[in-house]
Amino acid sequence: MLPAERAIAEIDCRGVRAPPDEALCAFEPVVLRGLAGHWPLVRAAADSPRAAVDYLARFERKPAPPVVATVGPPEIDGRFFYSDDLQGFNFRREKMPLGAVLDSLLEVLPERAPPAIYVASTTIDTWLPGLRDENDIDLGDRAPLASIWIGNRTRIAAHQDLPDNLACVAAGRRRVTLFPPDQLRNLYIGPLDFTLAGQPVSLVDFAAPDLDRFPRFAEALGHARTAELGPGDAVLIPSMWWHHMEALDGFNVLVNYWWRRSPAWMDTPMNALMLALMSVRDLPPQERATWQEVFRHYVFEPGEATDGHIPEAARRVLAPLDDTRARELRARLLQRLNR
Repeated sequence: MLPAERAIAEIDCRGVRAPPDEALCAFEPVVLRGLAGHWPLVRAAADSPRAAVDYLARFERKPAPPVVATVGPPEIDGRFFYSDDLQGFNFRREKMPLGAVLDSLLEVLPERAPPAIYVASTTIDTWLPGLRDENDIDLGDRAPLASIWIGNRTRIAAHQDLPDNLACVAAGRRRVTLFPPDQLRNLYIGPLDFTLAGQPVSLVDFAAPDLDRFPRFAEALGHARTAELGPGDAVLIPSMWWHHMEALDGFNVLVNYWWRRSPAWMDTPMNALMLALMSVRDLPPQERATWQEVFRHYVFEPGEATDGHIPEAARRVLAPLDDTRARELRARLLQRLNR
């Protein structure tokens, strides 16, 4: 267990149907206690895991496409991760009906060392249509993607997500550990292009940190913010905050909402990073420093010195982008990349 030097700030949201907008607009994490406490799913789970499963079964789409279940042997102790040589994984993925996964979770619930079972990021409106009619959060004019996560005792390695994330615990308890984005160098991130589930992750085992192998992780711990969430609690994880999620009970359900503050036409910056690795990183040092200044001038500190001397109608890609300009630029880039 990690030391909890600093707790995540909290707001009491019991009896509130919509979280404070200022909290959703902030760039700091916050725990929203009781925000989802009024959900029928939360109340069913409070009765028993069986009651929660029966409630979810009411909404299961029929016929439904299979979900992807991540399954690991008891020896991994719920930690989905790489193989020892980082060339593979310690788990497998299986496609199966959601109802079969729920039944499996109930079946292994009494076991002292069950296999780890996890259904991650499953779109609610696709697999459980109607669930949000009774279990939802009012996020104002945001148009979030709502997903459900279901499993037993599991540990998800620290990673970042580009969208803002409101994660609501519907069943079980969760421990969340967050780090500011600037702790990148202290978290020992693994491969960028061979990942567990799409996002690069910290290689540190938070249950038993190896400070001989990862000494800078001690510095990261000084910046950690932690909270334990119970059913009905939620946490806002701002864009690009590192988060480690640990499910503490034998049956857990989490509902999360993702949204971006940027226009829909904007691409993920990860693509720009991959292109920079391919075209900038291995330049001679002096040339790399030159391109660092170019990126500062055009990307990170644009202003009057960047384009003020160019007539507005002639600025083209230097002008504010919109959907049309972005499509044109993307087509030009694809043409160059496919040379």
